[in-house]
Amino acid sequence: MSFLREEEGQGLVEYALIIVVIAIALIVMLVFLRDDLGNLFSNIGNNLT
Repeated sequence: MSFLREEEGQGLVEYALIIVVIAIALIVMLVFLRDDLGNLFSNIGNNLT
C-alpha cells in the first residue's frame, strides 16, 4: 500500500504525458495539413530562386 501513496515520480509522469499529447497533436496536424505545408515550402523555395 505504501507504493500507492508515494508521489515522487508524479511530476515526471505529468511532463511525459504533456509531451505525448503535444506530439500526437503535431502528428495529427501534419497529417491533415501535409499538402498545404508542401505547397508553402514549394512557394518559399520558388521565391528564393
